[in-house]
Amino acid sequence: MEKSLDQKLARIAADPSCRDFILADAKDADMAFGLSAPGRSPEHYAAEAHFRTLDEYRQLMREIVAQGLVDIMLTSASTNEVLAIHERLFDGSPVTPAVRANDTTDIWLAGAGGRYTEQPSRPFRTATIDHIQCGKAQCSPDERRLGADLGLYSVTFNNDVELDHRTLEAYKTFRIEAESKGFRHFLEVFDPNAPAHPPADVSCFVADHIVRALAGVTSRGRPLFLKIAYHGPAAMEALARYDSSLVVGILGGSAGTTFDAFHMLWEAKKYGARVALYGRKINNAEHQLSFIEHLRAVADDQMEPAEAVKSYHGALQRLGIHPHRSLADDLQRTETALSYGGKSSSVRKPRPSQPASTQSAEMPDFSKMTQAEKNQWNLDRWKRIVG
Repeated sequence: MEKSLDQKLARIAADPSCRDFILADAKDADMAFGLSAPGRSPEHYAAEAHFRTLDEYRQLMREIVAQGLVDIMLTSASTNEVLAIHERLFDGSPVTPAVRANDTTDIWLAGAGGRYTEQPSRPFRTATIDHIQCGKAQCSPDERRLGADLGLYSVTFNNDVELDHRTLEAYKTFRIEAESKGFRHFLEVFDPNAPAHPPADVSCFVADHIVRALAGVTSRGRPLFLKIAYHGPAAMEALARYDSSLVVGILGGSAGTTFDAFHMLWEAKKYGARVALYGRKINNAEHQLSFIEHLRAVADDQMEPAEAVKSYHGALQRLGIHPHRSLADDLQRTETALSYGGKSSSVRKPRPSQPASTQSAEMPDFSKMTQAEKNQWNLDRWKRIVG
């Protein structure tokens, strides 16, 4: 079966103004969050840290793939081996399997005293392309289609020539290998995680680095699309209109309210985004299949965000599921949905989105922070960003 991702990318390439929108469920959190990656278990109680098992996490993936409303299911290499290679879950499905192809050190979110996120990102790859494609160290040509032929490659620029040079060299090595093995990728570009010299405007800094990094890459090695933090209309529009062949996508960030999730997608699409990759926004939903159904309706211009929230609560009521929040609270927009500067979230009424420059100014002055403050800032930041 032809994949919906390939159909939509072809239509977007032919007409960048078309209304097609790509949805991805990012269930690769086992490469970042450890034991808490599968999300809170339904048996979780207030004073108890009780999480789903990895088997339960994978069962949710099976159900979402069977539903067929997302275009991409992003997983770890080990989950891809189980679902794609052994179970053949994606055969006959419109959903494309994808795998996190690298795990830079700034996504190692160790809970018990881990300090990786407070240090500038270093490039690293646990998975190999061959293991993603066929589950072993070396694939024969006819085995390369057994697993996934699409991967997420992640980079973080920190405004440091030595560190950023290593990042670019690692990405170059990956691109050349991927091209030789028929492996496609999309590029995730995080905001700086621990810069010695924080850029004045983070959104412009990231956009400029994306443009420069890809200017020397020909079509055979270019990413299918981007995954970046959403910094508001101005930043999205500037990047999306710069190069019509560059498909821009957003990462979901923290769960927030249901309105946060729906409105972020709706607004980002309005200003040029054509992809949304949601991880915790989906994984923390009361009922993931219903949440995705309404997310798809917003993505396909069938519902406005507020209307979708009300409809989602109606679906929960019919299913006999108690929502995390009242409908009134779930219709609010929270600070978490806009800020990537580490500030704590608080519910507020909807307001016009801030200009990108205002949002980026929330970057703290690391030179004036204690080590404990840096640790907390990085932990809060990654809770918002990793999808």
